[in-house]
Amino acid sequence: MSRFCSGVQGQDVGVNNNKRGKATSFSFHELALATGGFQHVNLIGEGGFGRVYKGRLSKGQVVAIKRLEGDGHQGDREFITEILMLSLLHHSNLVKLYGYCTHEEQRLLVYEYMPLGSLEHHLFDKKPLSWATRMKIAIGTALGIQYLHCEANPPLGPVGDNTHVSTRVMGTYGYCAPEYAMSGKLTLKSDIYCFGVVLLELITGRKAMDATRRPREQNLVSWCAPFLSDRRKFSQMVDPRMQGNYPLRLVHHAIDLTAMCLRWDPNSRPFIGDIVDALDYLASQSISDAYKNGLETDAN
Repeated sequence: MSRFCSGVQGQDVGVNNNKRGKATSFSFHELALATGGFQHVNLIGEGGFGRVYKGRLSKGQVVAIKRLEGDGHQGDREFITEILMLSLLHHSNLVKLYGYCTHEEQRLLVYEYMPLGSLEHHLFDKKPLSWATRMKIAIGTALGIQYLHCEANPPLGPVGDNTHVSTRVMGTYGYCAPEYAMSGKLTLKSDIYCFGVVLLELITGRKAMDATRRPREQNLVSWCAPFLSDRRKFSQMVDPRMQGNYPLRLVHHAIDLTAMCLRWDPNSRPFIGDIVDALDYLASQSISDAYKNGLETDAN
């Protein structure tokens, strides 16, 4: 979940990381070679943060290299300090951060390569994910955020301060909380809003921003607003590709939770621990319902 943060596990990945698990410093030349000069054939994703390329390092390690869209306002020392702090985070639900590169105005991050692809790849693929699978993804994502908010060492912010460690954050349009858009400041509750958008994507099967749709439907949160405020319209926002193969009661609970995450006032949004508890129930009930009715629980 790179929209929130990233972590690294202490293991030998062939990229010269030390026993403490700190991020490795790569040269721009190394990463350019790994991606064949950032060739388009190696492009595996792009968004507000920049472009992501599949690369192979000199020792054969396959990685994902994110080339950030920078504005040059953050100095090398500040950038490296934040990356080194993030590299100390460990959790199974976070993509591993292996290293970084600073070259003139260039900022690059080297991540674990996920061969099965991203959520976007699976969610918007031709074969729709089952409802049970969507809830399993939601709880896994929430657990990763819970680690970042409650268990990370170093913590995301000072004790008594719920603001993030980052002094500069590049947001992806469509996911950013309204308070960030207005003030440029991120808090833990900004992550909750972002997670609410991810829940919307899982429920609707739509992208947070989709320029291929009609103007009024391009921003997912804006399009869903009338439905979120009227329970009688909930069914109108559910992914039609599931063809009604979902437990309506549980879907309504999931939409209620999503609406709470997307509240305008950050203080009125739920804490991640409460979200995890709710999703744990929804995921277990969804899987139970799927088995009971002979529905699929995983999409291939």
